[in-house]
Amino acid sequence: MQSNYTIADYLVDRLAGCGIDHLFGVPGDYNLQFLDHVIDHPQLCWVGCANELNAAYAADGYARIKGAGALLTTYGVGELSALNGIAGSYAEYVPVLHIVGAPGTGSQQRGELLHHTLGDGVFDHFFTMSQPVSVAQAKLTVSNACQEIDRVLREMLTQRRPAYLLLPADVAKAPASAPVNALTLLPVQADDNAMAAFIDAAHQMLMSCKRVSILADFLAQRYGLQLMLREWVTQQPVAYATMLMGKGLFDECHPGFVGTYSGAASDELTRAAIEDVDLTLCIGTRFTDTITAGFTQQLPAERTIELQPFSARVGGRWFSGLPLQQTAHALRKLCAEMCADWLPPQTSPEVSPQKTDGTLTQTRFWQTLQGALQPGDIVLADQGTAAFGAASLTLPSDASLIVQPLWGSIGFTFPAAFGAQTAAPERRVVLVIGDGAAQLTIQELGSMLRDGQRPLVLLLNNEGYTVERAIHGPEQRYNDIALWNWTQLPQALSLQCQAESWRVTETVQLREVLEIAAGRQRLAFVEVVLPEQDIPPLLRAVTQALEARNNAH
Repeated sequence: MQSNYTIADYLVDRLAGCGIDHLFGVPGDYNLQFLDHVIDHPQLCWVGCANELNAAYAADGYARIKGAGALLTTYGVGELSALNGIAGSYAEYVPVLHIVGAPGTGSQQRGELLHHTLGDGVFDHFFTMSQPVSVAQAKLTVSNACQEIDRVLREMLTQRRPAYLLLPADVAKAPASAPVNALTLLPVQADDNAMAAFIDAAHQMLMSCKRVSILADFLAQRYGLQLMLREWVTQQPVAYATMLMGKGLFDECHPGFVGTYSGAASDELTRAAIEDVDLTLCIGTRFTDTITAGFTQQLPAERTIELQPFSARVGGRWFSGLPLQQTAHALRKLCAEMCADWLPPQTSPEVSPQKTDGTLTQTRFWQTLQGALQPGDIVLADQGTAAFGAASLTLPSDASLIVQPLWGSIGFTFPAAFGAQTAAPERRVVLVIGDGAAQLTIQELGSMLRDGQRPLVLLLNNEGYTVERAIHGPEQRYNDIALWNWTQLPQALSLQCQAESWRVTETVQLREVLEIAAGRQRLAFVEVVLPEQDIPPLLRAVTQALEARNNAH
């Protein structure tokens, strides 16, 4: 064992052992000594970001691809800047460890009036603020640090949500013993009686069914069910779909896939395949307002079985203490025993890709992008016209989609794309983001260029907050933004810019640029000029629902 092994070394070893090999963040005087240990670590790489909010978004994007992520901020000013990003990770079940470098324990005990505090000698304020958006928290001390680090990481990985560590500067450099064993997660045991009752109830419901469909969503991805579900739908006669947050869960090129389900705003074949059946199996779903066009789903309890991370429902009866993986495998086995007489699903006829020319519109943009997507792409679509346009895409094999429709923080995807590309440098990242959203977080374009990343960035320029215009105030100046010279930004944000920029207004121009960008020779930044009031059809249905709900008493 190294004679100078410290608690800081223990923490970075544990991060690496969890498969986290990059730490995002911003340096500050309370975390600098810890950062020395990060820099010296053979497996963990420091990734500096332009600000703490972007670092939180980047860690989120990294975690969605890698399985878990981490960020480091300084006390007070840094951690509060990151809190919005951490809240988004909490809402959408993304495991991100937030490490906060804090003043020394002596200063805290004496109540000193330090910088980055509220000047009241109290050091618990920000720890308390982080509690609602993290599943585990710890204030590390010399005596508890190693045990608490392990506990917090286990909770984060088990519940697939953020966790928080407060690391005082003196604790980071205190001596520790290196971990002897790898960090192991304690298996979540199902309640045997509840599992038996669930299987019996599901069996009773399935007995009279001839047409069964599967609607799976993002929680199935977070809890590692992707491979199992893909095998399931190829072996049984079911139609299947995801909602927007879960796109990429299934192979969307398989004939049983019926599209992206969005309640009443769904394509009619998609809606019928999911709703007009004897039974719909809802696996890892969350029916939020924006992805159901204002809660327009017609999936009554008496015709659904629902699986959640630690519970399940059959009809109107809930069963607690049941982990999602175990209920999903039990339900799959049960369906395999009973599916011999099920009717095959109705699927849509194959449609040849359209090539339409002319001035770019939302419809022409998404049709053109569809033809340019490649297997294995990581597609990110920011909240607004981008995310709801992406719902119409058919993803190629092994492609992933990152959206944030529940938390819905505009600008999220620019740093998240940086994090996702850091997690998977061998895959192509395709970022679609509106001009209003990009103005919040585009500083991370400089980080992409610094690190030699080569994503395809499609900046949708429709001169303002188009999604807000669609909800309310289409002509109001609060939905306007400053008009930037977008194609000059890569050069402004990098002294040794290795990027190509284009501004396109015609479909044929976009098609030509996408063909050039497919080679991934350098970062491609494309300003796509679109009509100011043009929005995808799904977004129109959603915004109408949101405006109606906002006006309701």
